[in-house]
Amino acid sequence: MNTTKTIILMVGLTVLLVLIGGAFFGERGMIMAFAFASVMNLVSYWFNDKIVLRMYNAREVTESEAPVLYGITRDLAQRMNMPMPKVYVIPTDALNAFATGRNPKHAAVAATEGILRLLTREELMGVMAHELGHVTNRDILIGTIAATIAGAISMLAHMAQWAMIFGGGGDRRDRNGGAGGAIAGIAMIILAPIAAMLIQMAISRSREYEADSTGARICGNPMALASALKKLEAGAQRIPLNANPATAHMFIVNPLRGGGIVNLFSTHPPMAKRIERLEQMAHGPIQ
Repeated sequence: MNTTKTIILMVGLTVLLVLIGGAFFGERGMIMAFAFASVMNLVSYWFNDKIVLRMYNAREVTESEAPVLYGITRDLAQRMNMPMPKVYVIPTDALNAFATGRNPKHAAVAATEGILRLLTREELMGVMAHELGHVTNRDILIGTIAATIAGAISMLAHMAQWAMIFGGGGDRRDRNGGAGGAIAGIAMIILAPIAAMLIQMAISRSREYEADSTGARICGNPMALASALKKLEAGAQRIPLNANPATAHMFIVNPLRGGGIVNLFSTHPPMAKRIERLEQMAHGPIQ
């Protein structure tokens, strides 16, 4: 199932890149965009962990530097019969965590300094079990590809916007019918990033439920994870993480503060629903 999702994601986002190129620069633009998408897919596969970790200034730590976090991660990895991932700490008071890497042999987990100060050991174990759930479910490749390619789509949309402002792609618009072509170009600039976000949403929400269930089973305490999620959700509202929207779906809770339209297009399921499912797990299997 995750292999199918990965293929759908890569194809869908690649098509968006190609459409942006074609809309503004014709056939040559489509070829260039396809080549660009292919390179980005390869880069995101091999270097996704380094890209995202560097984006948040995450620092790899040893057991002596972060004994609780490192020890919990090691114990959970042994329970799950998986290689020990690299452990990182993000220097911020914001409350969040994420996993990255292309497979369980090349995985990393990262937690903020804020989460290490606030959560109890049991709650931190629930959070890290959730993140290792992403690893064992092989969700992290999907998430990191989404982060990289969605960012590329936003970048190309901005490039196309500036091209329109300064007259780039004018011949292409003329062939498409003057004002009609310009309108189509504007629509592409607006809709392409939204479409990329919707693709991420469709995949990310189910991934979070799966990781919650896996993490709760592995740590053996669904209520500890539920308690941690409550604290992290409240903390995200008080101290939002300065996160790139293209990577928001990778975190255990949505790092982007806001309501209304922000929640409508959130890459995360409603927190109340996640907590409800964990409470049901504590009292029996989810119906």
